[in-house]
Amino acid sequence: MKVSENHQAYWRKNLRITSILLLIWFVVTYVVGYFARDMNFTFFGWPFSFWVASQGSLVVYVLIIWFYANYMNRLDQEHGVAEEE
Repeated sequence: MKVSENHQAYWRKNLRITSILLLIWFVVTYVVGYFARDMNFTFFGWPFSFWVASQGSLVVYVLIIWFYANYMNRLDQEHGVAEEE
């Protein structure tokens, strides 16, 4: 089965954005969480390590999902594979 150039470009962009967002997820989940205790300053009245562990990562996860959904909708329309509503 021969894959068109349009299809290859679509998947190349899809894999690139997925890789970038997974890297952001990894950094927020493991790297920032691991070093949060060393970041000893107050942020909105709470220790920064508490804020990162309880609220900050959740906000980033929601932003990752929102960004991915919007990006993929635009990419689908750009490459002609968008679903009809």
